[in-house]
Amino acid sequence: MTAQSLVELSKRTYEIVPLKPPVDPARLEYKNFKEAPDWRRIPAYADVTEEQFLDHRWQSKKSITRPDKLLEALRDLVSEDFIKDATEGFARAPMSVRVSPYLLSLIDWNDPYRDPLRTQFIPLKSRFLPDHPKLGLDSLHERADAPVPGLTHRYADKALFLPLDTCPVYCRFCTRSYAVGIDTEEVEKTHFKVDEDRWRAAYTYISSRPELEDIVVSGGDAYNLRPEQIRSIGETLLGMSNIRRIRLATKGPAVMPQKILTDNEWIDAVTYIADLGRKLHKEVAVHTHFNNPNEITGITRDAMQKLFERGIRVRNQSVLIRGVNDDPETMKLLVKRLGHLNVQPYYVYVHDLVKGAEDLRTTVATGELIEKHVRGSTAGFNTPTVVVDAPGGGGKRDVHSYEFYDRTTGISIFEAPSVKPGQKYLYFDPIDRLPDEGRARWADPREHQAMIDEAMRAIS
Repeated sequence: MTAQSLVELSKRTYEIVPLKPPVDPARLEYKNFKEAPDWRRIPAYADVTEEQFLDHRWQSKKSITRPDKLLEALRDLVSEDFIKDATEGFARAPMSVRVSPYLLSLIDWNDPYRDPLRTQFIPLKSRFLPDHPKLGLDSLHERADAPVPGLTHRYADKALFLPLDTCPVYCRFCTRSYAVGIDTEEVEKTHFKVDEDRWRAAYTYISSRPELEDIVVSGGDAYNLRPEQIRSIGETLLGMSNIRRIRLATKGPAVMPQKILTDNEWIDAVTYIADLGRKLHKEVAVHTHFNNPNEITGITRDAMQKLFERGIRVRNQSVLIRGVNDDPETMKLLVKRLGHLNVQPYYVYVHDLVKGAEDLRTTVATGELIEKHVRGSTAGFNTPTVVVDAPGGGGKRDVHSYEFYDRTTGISIFEAPSVKPGQKYLYFDPIDRLPDEGRARWADPREHQAMIDEAMRAIS
């Protein structure tokens, strides 16, 4: 093309045909979030300065670990009925309590019964439902797939390493309630405390298996690893010729983003491992856990920008929780808000069968509905995969990939040919979400095995 023809082309005008009406920027709700919560409305934090509130050390020191202390901090904000409801809820909960001031300040105490963050962390007796008859404490059989205590090797090329059993907060719906936190009245835990000998046994196993390439460092929570422990774990794993990827799993950015902004030694350790991995042509990523758009603030944004500036990839894994994110609009808002912060939505888990959390579970059908609506609302690489983590150790299965699903009995059957070929894995919807016929059958223990047998015959 000649210079003259380029000049002629530049003079052309093109008609713009608006196929869709322009969007008012004010309607882009995913961009509009609180810069910071109003922590001073909580009487216990009325005199706390901004400098204190933004300091991870203050957040950690003031995190509440006793139900009576938690409820005392809220006494002027909620009714006595709520205090009584929560007191009795904690007594029945399988998880111990640990709640950060930041998290408490995000809860709408004018409507605590419906608040999605309260729902995740503060149990109420009035909301409890009986556990499903087929529920087990370790429903995913992580211990059964553990060649070394605290190391689960289920997928061919990936292992889950649990170097510790503590977290910055404790979630009601935790799949690992069999191990995480202190013992409760309901559960005596299998503990995975920091233990160099146990770690060495895990390293020996990992290095001996050439097929292992991907290690998830979880727990507990990587937020609670000291900087020198992160460096040690990272250097050891990256130094193995078979390891190509490390994921540091943490709920921390959702419940205490201040740590990323003010704990320089910790974030420098994570950056060091990420940089070391890059030099070795290996990936180090942070996998975090946001469940509701209200968990994201300007403090979150600043923390995620710091990780992004340092070249650290962040992915998110949500749990589908009743009253928290089980409607399409809420999940779409969460996904868009995460993408806006350069956090890649990765998985949405249909809620595992977890002791003491039946009121939080949703159905496989809900997972299918969520996936249908979220897909197409944003770019494909920011569209999470909705999965069922198959009870019994089948691993993560696409929510649509069941071999059988009866919405009346709530029984779905999955296969995992690349994980454990030939086996069948059953997931059970919460009974209270079934139609009358299904609830009636589950009310009769004699019907339980009959329903399972019917489901198995349907795919035989």
